[in-house]
Amino acid sequence: MASDPSSALRAPSPSRGEGKKEIKAETTCSPSPLEGEGGANAPDEGGVRSKTHFAKQLRRNMTDVEVKLWNALRDRRFENFKFRRQVPIGKYIVDFVCQDRKLIVELDGSQHEGSRYDEVRDAWLKSVGYKVLRFWNIDINQALAGTLLAILDSLNQPLIRPSGTFSLKGRRGEIE
Repeated sequence: MASDPSSALRAPSPSRGEGKKEIKAETTCSPSPLEGEGGANAPDEGGVRSKTHFAKQLRRNMTDVEVKLWNALRDRRFENFKFRRQVPIGKYIVDFVCQDRKLIVELDGSQHEGSRYDEVRDAWLKSVGYKVLRFWNIDINQALAGTLLAILDSLNQPLIRPSGTFSLKGRRGEIE
């Protein structure tokens, strides 16, 4: 007789004179690395300590494409530029950042296509002086050399000065 995997979660059948017993299954699983910073386990905006803890979790649970790019950028391997990974900046956590050149590199899967959240996030990061480069995961897997050339080109451009203003207008949230 094949056992039903869900049978472990069911209460045993009550025998005569016994009432029904309720058994609750508790699950203890770590957050999916695909949830990213906006996932259910993201820290609240005011929690600096929890944001740092969450960034550490993201560093431990990097995706395959993040590992691939990180291996090219880490330890000043990339033209002697210093990159850090999964870094809190304001209320956001960025994938990779070169603080000296104020350059952020983000890797995106298909869930980011047309993302309003990413537009607002990028606008805020730009308003505080960062340049944001976004690459699709497929770019890293199929054209890593070309991706690295685009990053190098941005690193060699003059620094961006922050505009000092950031606002959202209207009901649809147009970015100024």
